Amino acid sequence: MERTPTSVVAAAGLVGGYAVARWTKVRPLGGVVLGAAGIAAGREWHRRAGAPAAAGLGALYVAGFAGSHPLAKKIGAWPAVFGAAGVVAAAAWAVADRG
Repeated sequence: MERTPTSVVAAAGLVGGYAVARWTKVRPLGGVVLGAAGIAAGREWHRRAGAPAAAGLGALYVAGFAGSHPLAKKIGAWPAVFGAAGVVAAAAWAVADRG
């Protein structure tokens, strides 16, 4: 994962987790995708930026997942997921990927 930006991994986890859950109709399977990407990104955030940054970005990742649910009722599911993924990706880039 050295060359893969964590912003991409985190955004892919949010978007991919939702896509898998929606298309397979197996929500736990989407959760596996979401969790695997979150763990991979979190480990790299810790390595690149330290524990406090990893904790903050991890909390934002979880908040993006949780916050996309009520937001989806207002703007639709896909826009909410893409919005949450964009916010998390921007923060990950700023904190851990910018170099």
